[in-house]
Amino acid sequence: MDARARALQVLHDETVACERCPRLRAWCRRVAAERRRAHEHEEYWAKPVPGFGDPAARLMIVGLAPAAHGGNRTGRIFTGDRSGDFLWAALHRAGLASQPQSRSRDDGLQARGVWVCAAARCAPPDNRPLPGEVDNCMPYLVRELELLDIRAALTLGKIGHDALIAALKRMGRLDAKARHPFAHGAVHRLPSPLPAVVCSYHVSQQNTFTGRLTPAMFDEVLAKVKALAEADS
Repeated sequence: MDARARALQVLHDETVACERCPRLRAWCRRVAAERRRAHEHEEYWAKPVPGFGDPAARLMIVGLAPAAHGGNRTGRIFTGDRSGDFLWAALHRAGLASQPQSRSRDDGLQARGVWVCAAARCAPPDNRPLPGEVDNCMPYLVRELELLDIRAALTLGKIGHDALIAALKRMGRLDAKARHPFAHGAVHRLPSPLPAVVCSYHVSQQNTFTGRLTPAMFDEVLAKVKALAEADS
C-alpha cells in the first residue's frame, strides 16, 4: 500500500469513529434499531460513511449525505438505495466503475479514476443536515482534497456544491469572496491548480423519478466533468 492509500485508510478510520454531531449520531442509531421491513434482518452500519473510490482519482463527486437505509445501512456511500443505482449505472456507462450496481461493501465494485463522497458523512433526518453539521464534516472533505490529485469535481445538488466551494475557501485555495453559484450544468473553471467544478441536480429519487434529472441529462454533465478531469492526462 502506497503512502496515499495509507493516508486515505487513516482518514477512513477517523471518519468512521467521528462523534462530532450528536443529533446525527442519534438519528443513525435510531434508524438502525428500527430498520425498514425490507431490511429487518440486516445489521446496519449506523456509523459515519467515509468517501469511497480510486486513490488515483482525478475526478471527485460530492453528494449530500448517506441515505438512512442506503449508506447508513451498507457502510458505503451511494450503496443500497435508488440514488446509488442511478449514480453507479451512469459511472459504469462512463467507464468510471467496474459494474453498474452498488449493493454492499463486499460486492466487488471498483471505482476507476473517481472518488465519491458527501458534504455530510452521517445520514440526516429528512435528508437535511444542519449548516453546523456540514461544517463539522468539512475537515474530512478538506483532507480528501489534500490527499487526492483531483482535477475536476461534480457536485450533486446545492448543499454538496456549497460544501466543496467552502472547503476550497477554508484551504485558502479560493478567495473567500469568490462566488460560484449552483445551477444544473454550470461549469466553473477555477484558477489553476484548483479543480474545475461542474454542477448537477442531485441523483435523488425526488429528481430522477419525476424526470427533473434523466439518465441522458446526467450522462451529459458526467461527460463534461470527465473530460475536464482528463484534459491534461
